[in-house]
Amino acid sequence: MRSRVIEPTTEQILRFCAAEPVERVFLEDVARRRRGRFAALADREGELTALCHLGSNLVPSGVGCGAFAGLAVKAGARMLIGETGAVTDLWEAVRRKLPSPRLDRPGQPVYAITEMPQEGGTNLRPATPADLDLLVPACAAAHFEEIAVDPLRHDPGGFRRRTMAQIDEGRSWLWVEDGVIRFKAEVSAWTDTAVQLQQVWADPPARGQGYGARALRDLIRILLVDTPIVCLFVRAENAVAILLYESVGMSHVLDYRSILL
Repeated sequence: MRSRVIEPTTEQILRFCAAEPVERVFLEDVARRRRGRFAALADREGELTALCHLGSNLVPSGVGCGAFAGLAVKAGARMLIGETGAVTDLWEAVRRKLPSPRLDRPGQPVYAITEMPQEGGTNLRPATPADLDLLVPACAAAHFEEIAVDPLRHDPGGFRRRTMAQIDEGRSWLWVEDGVIRFKAEVSAWTDTAVQLQQVWADPPARGQGYGARALRDLIRILLVDTPIVCLFVRAENAVAILLYESVGMSHVLDYRSILL
């Protein structure tokens, strides 16, 4: 019998996410902060077998995600992202009803680490509101490098507010010397079990000198004090970033697929 799509409770979502804390870190973070809309499939006992965040990003997880096709079409999403199998299942069900992809990135490796790396000896610190003017163009450049969209052209005010929100929430770190960002990174999702990094970046003048590895080790050490897993995902073709992540002790644990519309 075909499973029925339901609106899950927060408790159902959290139990589902606990089974795969790295893969589902974003879903759990959004559910805990009560900031997202979700659809799900459940078994007879009420345990979820599939889940999908419905918003500007469609984030499916689990088995049978094609069942969310009708809701996904109505969501007006700009991206599908998540575990490769779940995204592929949903995409095959909606591809004829959504615009052709601007970018399709299968096989994006997800890296994770649970052991403290060696200290990097950097001046890495949490970002403060005083860093906003320095961070906004840096975050915009990182955003453009990642998905080829300049947020300062499309929504400069909104992007500045989102960057400030990351600072206010304690989700932004940087290392600055002589006005140059040697390293910066933000947290895109944070739960009791895992923390997911995004937009690991350095000013071009600071690249190729080992700063990234040192600062990333220090950031991982900070985060592992309170959270058992630090993770992130990367474009499959970004060999330089992959080398960086592996050099600090991160391991390839699963694959994502992202489809940008």
